[in-house]
Amino acid sequence: MKEATLLVELLTEELPPKSLRMLGDAFADLIVSEIVKHRLKDRDPRKQMFATPRRLAVLIPSVREKALDSPHTVEGPVSSNAKAVEGFARKHKVAPETLERRQTDKGEIVVANFTLPGVQLDAVLGNIVEGVLGKLPVPKMMRWGGGEAQFVRPVHGLVMLHGSRVVLGTVLGLSSGNRTHGHRFLGARDIALASADEYERRLAEDGRVIAAFDKRRKEIEGLLQNEAKHLGATLGKYEDLLDEVTALVELPTVYVGEFDPKYLEVPPECLILTMRQNQKYFPLFGEGGRLLPKFLIVSNMRIPDPRHIVAGNQRVVRPRLEDARFFYDQDRRVRLETRVPQLAKVVYHNKLGTQLERVERVQLLAGEIARRIGADAGLAERAAWLAKADLLTGMVGEFPELQGIMGAYYAQHDGEDARVVEAIRDQYRTRLEPEKTPDNLVSACLYLADRIESLAGLFAIGNAPSGEKDPFGLRRAALGLISVYEVLAGSARMRGAQTPDLRELLDFVLRLFPRGFVKPGVTAEIYDFVLERYRNALVGMHPRDAVDAVISQKPHLAELLDRVRAVEDFRRLPEAESLAAANKRIRNILLKSPPPGERLFSEALFAERAERDLYQAFRVLESQTKADLEQGRFTEALRALAALKAPVDAFFDKVMVNVEDPAMRDNRLLLLKQLDAALNRVADISRLAA
Repeated sequence: MKEATLLVELLTEELPPKSLRMLGDAFADLIVSEIVKHRLKDRDPRKQMFATPRRLAVLIPSVREKALDSPHTVEGPVSSNAKAVEGFARKHKVAPETLERRQTDKGEIVVANFTLPGVQLDAVLGNIVEGVLGKLPVPKMMRWGGGEAQFVRPVHGLVMLHGSRVVLGTVLGLSSGNRTHGHRFLGARDIALASADEYERRLAEDGRVIAAFDKRRKEIEGLLQNEAKHLGATLGKYEDLLDEVTALVELPTVYVGEFDPKYLEVPPECLILTMRQNQKYFPLFGEGGRLLPKFLIVSNMRIPDPRHIVAGNQRVVRPRLEDARFFYDQDRRVRLETRVPQLAKVVYHNKLGTQLERVERVQLLAGEIARRIGADAGLAERAAWLAKADLLTGMVGEFPELQGIMGAYYAQHDGEDARVVEAIRDQYRTRLEPEKTPDNLVSACLYLADRIESLAGLFAIGNAPSGEKDPFGLRRAALGLISVYEVLAGSARMRGAQTPDLRELLDFVLRLFPRGFVKPGVTAEIYDFVLERYRNALVGMHPRDAVDAVISQKPHLAELLDRVRAVEDFRRLPEAESLAAANKRIRNILLKSPPPGERLFSEALFAERAERDLYQAFRVLESQTKADLEQGRFTEALRALAALKAPVDAFFDKVMVNVEDPAMRDNRLLLLKQLDAALNRVADISRLAA
């Protein structure tokens, strides 16, 4: 059975650069999967994916010309029905006497065992490729010409080669062949392939195309790094742009462009963004990350004299930089604070009012947080008041990605306090870095207030995330909020301050919305949502049962991580497993027993020494751990539980809880209820796995 390398290539017009790599991977993976499914190839991870601006291709080794035959079994009617058996045998083209007999619940049935011949590659490949194109992650299809074919871009060529043989077939109305296309300007227009195995080499030599996406990316990265090193510069963060540029060229080379140093008066974020986003250039940086008046151009034209290419790119970037300078100069003519009232004309959400109404809520909440954590409430409120004003500036109108960054520059220009400037800059960060928060609590106040107000308002109107949908980024907001609480927890202890409970802050901000606007239970719903985000973040770093044991108690957010660490320490104690088992037993008894009613607990009702000893040990534990719990020493509080192991074991060995005397029974249930509370003040230890 002949095996050879299979090549499938689709020649197209320029494919979307941001999704090219994803399209190439999906195209290759799906075709290989279908080839294996049709038994034309054994399962084998080897394949080569190729993706350039004008092609998707895959090279698959060891593909059969004809698929393996496959054994097949079909159950038939009961053997006693001769007529049905004869028809069944005729349908499956087997002799009646070759049918197998098998006992089932229905009685004895006949079974046909036969072999299905393998399919020919030529008979199925066209349908496989066309089917795969319909499964690719393409958000929007287009038609071209007068036909009905659809794809993300018009398709103009199809190569299907099995070894040296063209596999005849049709895809999107195109007949297969062996001719591929080289570089649009530098390579051969048509390249006739003698075999599938020479595909990559012939494209490189005759077509001047580096077809493999990863090889082309590596080539570009090497060229960029070498050029930057030659200039004594660095590239900064460039990985995302590298993928996009790789999808724009087939034969990459790198040239150096320059711009007038006068534009360096504009904030570097503006220049970097316009160069990367609009022009796909790589800015260069000097010592200390200082932006240089130079950039690197990744070109699709590798020519001896590139002066006109460089000059053209420099000419194109100049108006972009001039626009940035114009917006920056114009914006600074108006103080940031004078823009705030105009936010009354900007809708935040049709159910939640204007941006100004939102700013007023965030301002009040930021001040409340500041007073609770010992920050400067006046500065926190000032930062919140100015935080969204840059939405009305020309620069942010042109580059929405610069929200907060430009506000900070303009606030600094207006002479605002440095802590206010930093808070405005920090507000859009995904997380608030630990090294920033203790030094500038104003940043923490604004950061928390902004996210808490978003969660409160959007949950109140029923816009909680569902499934994979989270259009307002509330999951990200919750994680950012958690990052601040983690840092504030340690910072507050060092300053002798308390970190406010998130539930109290949610209640505070929800009261700022119109009366009757907020449905009951919103605070609990949001807190559960935040805890679930925290749980998902922690289970990758800590044992799942330890995290669940803590979160089930719905603790103060600032204490949660310390409690998880304390549980991890506790479970290493030799007494931990026994106490966890005892706690489960206590829970089961309390769950299955009748409630003790209104009776008061009484030591006078003790009849056994074991229950008296347990009560005394419990009282000692209460007094020992009270201060530990109040001061957040959760490890110490859990370690103290080890002293309960012996009296708890003795109690269950010698004391019957559900006795006939109702007073004694209720007293013992009340004792267990108190013990249950004591065991689970830090975490529900009954959830710990043995």
